[in-house]
Amino acid sequence: MDELLSIAQATALRSDIGREGERLAAAFLEEQGCRLVMANFTVPVGRNGRGAEVTGEIDLIALDGGVLCFVEVKTRRSNELFDPSAAVTLRKQRQITRTAKIYRRIFNVFTMPYRYDVIGIVMPFGGPPEVELLKGFWDDAKFRKRTWNREFYGDFV
Repeated sequence: MDELLSIAQATALRSDIGREGERLAAAFLEEQGCRLVMANFTVPVGRNGRGAEVTGEIDLIALDGGVLCFVEVKTRRSNELFDPSAAVTLRKQRQITRTAKIYRRIFNVFTMPYRYDVIGIVMPFGGPPEVELLKGFWDDAKFRKRTWNREFYGDFV
């Protein structure tokens, strides 16, 4: 029973660190001159292979001048093993890209320039947090469906 309690406590601690990281990231963006638009935007993005609904979330959405920024925040206690931004996997990028596309459609900002940023935060015990903003961490070009080029492929299409 103690093991279950410690797992629950670890999960709660991780959740608290994540919330604190998002709060620090929002304050950091405002210090950089960005205007915070929304936090924790959540929307259904489709269904998985078993038919269960998949939900997408974007931690922070901000305006940097005229650019809409979709920001993923990753918070860690240490960066000894790897940088917090390394946790933004291709799968996570795809999910955020899909969620951002829905956001842009809902709020009719499809023509507005946008980018995907990552804020990595290291919050060591007893020390000040280190915040790193990685602008344009990825773009959605790698997730666009490829089209066949009839000129190149000729009659094979």
